Formats: sequence, C-alpha cells, structure tokens
Amino acid sequence: MIKHTVGVVGVGLMGHGIALNLARKGWPLGYLDHPGNQPTDDLDRLGATRHADRASLARASEVVILCVTGTPQVEDVLLGDGGLLASLRPGTVVVDCSTAVPASTARVAAAVREAGGRFLDAPMTRTPKEAAEGRLNLLVGAEPDLFEAMRPLLSDFAENIFHAGHEAGSGHTLKLLHNYVSLGSVALIAEAAACAGRAGIAPEILVDVLRKGGGHGAALDRLSPYLLAGDSSPMRFSIANARKDLSYYVAMAEELGAERAVANGVLADLDGLVEAGHGADHLPLVVRHFAAKG
Repeated sequence: MIKHTVGVVGVGLMGHGIALNLARKGWPLGYLDHPGNQPTDDLDRLGATRHADRASLARASEVVILCVTGTPQVEDVLLGDGGLLASLRPGTVVVDCSTAVPASTARVAAAVREAGGRFLDAPMTRTPKEAAEGRLNLLVGAEPDLFEAMRPLLSDFAENIFHAGHEAGSGHTLKLLHNYVSLGSVALIAEAAACAGRAGIAPEILVDVLRKGGGHGAALDRLSPYLLAGDSSPMRFSIANARKDLSYYVAMAEELGAERAVANGVLADLDGLVEAGHGADHLPLVVRHFAAKG
C-alpha cells in the first residue's frame, strides 16, 4: 500500500491524536505550526515536518486533514487569504474531520473540486483519549470509490468508520445528529442532578439508579465521575464547543423544517452559560452552574 504524504491542520486535543497515530504507523506527516497546537515534540521525533504556513503544507501534501473548531475555521483555512486551495496540488484529497454546518460543507467541497482536489467529510465522535489511542469513530460523507481509497488511512486513527452517504456533508449531518443526542443527554442528566441536589438525593444514589435503569448510557458514564468525585476530565469538551455544535444542529433542523423544540431548549441553556462567562469550562460543570441558578 502506498502511504501518501499527509498534512494535518489543527493539532489540538483531537488532531494531535490523529497526527500521532499516522506518524507512528509510517505515514509521511507534515503539520501546520499554530499557537493552538498541543506540544508537538513527539511528532517531531517521529520525523514529522513542521510547516510555517498553509501554502507550504498544501504544496507538500497529497492528503490534507482538517481538525479545526468549526465552519468559520474550515472556510478560512481553505478559502481565506493564504488558504490551502490557492496552493493545492492536483488530485489532493481534503479530509475534514471538524464539526461543520452541512450546507457550508457542500460549498467547500465544490470549491475543492474546482481547485482540482477531492473532498470527504469525516467528523469524529469519542474523546481525546480515544484519539490518542487511534480509536475514534468517523462518520464519512464521500463517493464510494473515494471512501474505499481513503479507508486504509482513516483506519490508522479510527476504530469504527461509518459511511454516512455519498454526498459531501453527509458525515457532518450525521455528526450533528449524534452530538445533539449526546450533548442533549448530558444537559438533561445535569439538570436532573442539579434538581436532585436541591431535593436532598445523594449523587451516588442518583447515579446508581440511573445506571440500573433507563438513564444508563455513554452520557451518564462520562458525567458520573464529576457527579461522584468532581472529576470532569473524562469529558474534556467545553461548554462553548457544546453550544457551537447545538447551534449548528438547530440551524440544520430549521433548514430542513424538522422539529427542534427540545434542541432549542438545550441551546438556550448553553447560550446562557456561555453569556455568563462559563464557556471555557468542561461540559460536566453545567451541573454546578445549573445548581447555582434560581
């Protein structure tokens, strides 16, 4: 199997794990130097090339993986001044692992094709822990031949790969559905936990009852360490990022004409927490903030 030269934009909590697994498994790797990166000494020791700007990375890469915050950052990295598309090599595959608005993804994919490249969206689920272990879930929107061609590369940093659909944006659509259910469940349990505290129900009793009943699931597993011991590290996902993802979901549901009353309620809660200055907190801390209200 030919291992193409891969360039990574966004070596943050999730992107660092992607880059590290690819470098360890022998993919020639480059990455964009950026203040938001995690420490990259380990990548450098594995022979990765540090690029000072997007043009340099684009010229050196046969595959470019984006792992940035959201739609504005994706659009800027690709289409902005000094963006990747201006220096893209013919045939380069752009893999967008970010969380983005599907309507924007379709426009970005068209721009990549016009520049002579190919595009697939492959947003992630799971956490930085699984990213470091090479055990992400990927939700991929791509034409079948491109999906199969990229599967070996994707498999070197993902455990489960789902082909969401043939159209660009299918992966991002499925990611927003997933995150709405996941983050909405966390918000629901957090609200219940805050109520339980006011009612005098011990957190360990609440968690035990939920685990042995209808409340059991990934959301509870990630939230319970905070409920029981004040440990938010199993869910190192900020309230601001949760708010961003829910806003993307609500925008998508509105465009589709889909029901969104519950989503609007969750988004309103997250909006309030961000406006109150809590956006940088890990998501499990919504329990504390909900408990302090009223």
